[in-house]
Amino acid sequence: MVQIAKSKQKMLHHTNGTLLPEESKEELHLQEITWEGLTWLNVEKPTPREIEYLSQHYPFHHLDLDDCLSRIQLPKIDVYDEYLFIVLHFPLFSKEAQVTIPSQVSIFIGRDYLVTLHAGTLKPLTKLFRDCQLREEARQENMRCSGYLLYRIVDRLIDYCLPILNKIIENMDKVEDDIFDAKKRETVKELSALRRDIISYRRIISPLRTVVATLEYHTSRFQREDMEVYWGDATDHIDKMRDTLDECKEIIEGLNDTNNSLYSHHTNEVMRILTILATVIMPLTLVASLYGMNVHLPGDYGEGYATFIIILVVMSLITGGMLFFFYRRGWI
Repeated sequence: MVQIAKSKQKMLHHTNGTLLPEESKEELHLQEITWEGLTWLNVEKPTPREIEYLSQHYPFHHLDLDDCLSRIQLPKIDVYDEYLFIVLHFPLFSKEAQVTIPSQVSIFIGRDYLVTLHAGTLKPLTKLFRDCQLREEARQENMRCSGYLLYRIVDRLIDYCLPILNKIIENMDKVEDDIFDAKKRETVKELSALRRDIISYRRIISPLRTVVATLEYHTSRFQREDMEVYWGDATDHIDKMRDTLDECKEIIEGLNDTNNSLYSHHTNEVMRILTILATVIMPLTLVASLYGMNVHLPGDYGEGYATFIIILVVMSLITGGMLFFFYRRGWI
């Protein structure tokens, strides 16, 4: 028999049958599924009212409950006699900040219950809870015991990291093409944003691996079967992501060095051309200055265009001679 309760539809029950008073349940973001003695209580966007409800109906330490409202916690596992308190961070791309940010999930796990508290931004967790609400097959598959349900949640959230990582790799390939495209030289900002994204992603994944690697040991008392292989597979996925991020970090540093070299080479080419032009124009300016003086100069006699023609010929000879000299020296 399945019991599914929503805060705005019916009374919420704990496994021991305790009722939440009718006058205090309104506006609580609580959803509950009970299946074969296992209760999954899901809390989206927790507030002090939900925390107060948990403190009254579960044996949770008040410091752990306070941590659920804090967004600056590090991933960790707190071990108690009756339950475990787990804090995990998973990467989530923020369109507003244009960078990957951590999304926190707080989990309480006991022998016959599992409580998840999160901001509702992690779609796999929300979808998994909805599937278990609507389909008996999903409950049979995922809610075998509290330890297995925890694994299913963590495994889905880890798989959710892969599309974000693939997007970073796609952006990196695009930036690499832009670097070698002569028409797209404005890649410094893209490289900087991509590097920041990779650093942020690595900062989230690294501590997550440490916590997940110890979950198999700490949750063994809440499991009905040996789950070493399952947790080992989840840890292996995190290791692969971490190795890929390390490789991406090396590639982005190499691309940054390449981009700087190309910019330096392009700048040197421009400076070389400008230096040649300035050097060529220098004697022409000298000749023009001389013939601009109010004195008698060679060719300055009679009327007509003789003086102008002489100036052009002299300037052309000087320019041609300098260009020939530069060519023989290999400067151009």
